[in-house]
Amino acid sequence: MSYCREQGKDKIIFVTKEDHETPSTADITYNAEEDDDSPGLILPNGEINWQCPCLGGMASGPCGEPFKEAFSCFHYSPAEPKGSDCIEEFRTMQECMSKYPELYPYDKDEENDKGADEQTKTTTTVEEKTSEEVAVSKESAATRAS
Repeated sequence: MSYCREQGKDKIIFVTKEDHETPSTADITYNAEEDDDSPGLILPNGEINWQCPCLGGMASGPCGEPFKEAFSCFHYSPAEPKGSDCIEEFRTMQECMSKYPELYPYDKDEENDKGADEQTKTTTTVEEKTSEEVAVSKESAATRAS
């Protein structure tokens, strides 16, 4: 026998195996108008919605103001590439975050990305040296043939 129990804000529904074997008759339709209550990150007037849950609380806390300055600079940046005129704001934000590692933990994926960048630089350097060596070898061979 199926039954439902509420526990605090949660509703727990218990169903039997037989209930799962019967095809559902529930009408599940998505209505975008009903779901469009939240304005999202950018408000209709083009301003930033600092209350958007998509920011994950970054706009508050000890580094909220540096975050807002950096994000605003990027959002309104006319530079090409976009945000290239915001390096100082992002540097200030990063310095602030490094003072609070318990609130803003270091992202190990960034370290992996840096490792990949270093590997790319090493590969490029090796390829450049190899190309130079080939050019020198061709010159030596041409000199010997003369």
